[in-house]
Amino acid sequence: MESTRLDRWLWAVRLTRTRPDAAAACRGGHVRVNDKPAKPATPVHPGDEVRAHVNDRTRVVEVVRVIQKRVGAADAATCFIDRTPAPPPESLIPVARRDRGAGRPTKRERRVLDAFRAGQL
Repeated sequence: MESTRLDRWLWAVRLTRTRPDAAAACRGGHVRVNDKPAKPATPVHPGDEVRAHVNDRTRVVEVVRVIQKRVGAADAATCFIDRTPAPPPESLIPVARRDRGAGRPTKRERRVLDAFRAGQL
């Protein structure tokens, strides 16, 4: 098999939960093949780069093998190479947290928290 529909491939390799979800993502402009907007019927070939924004995350994958039927997760993982960039590191800004059960902050602690929130500390 040399090519298949994009929506079928996205569903088969488990990038989307259902095939209608894959088709909706394509129609909504959330999927690109080789940096071109893709429709659900766009053919996918080995070597193509698929960029899909699904589940509030952008995935960049390279097609290695084309499949049309949904397979197990282990087999699906062999059908593409994940080139998704690493997520940005968590913010280094300290977050003010109180221990559970510590009660309400004292007047002094409230002043410190207010100064922290205002950017004075």
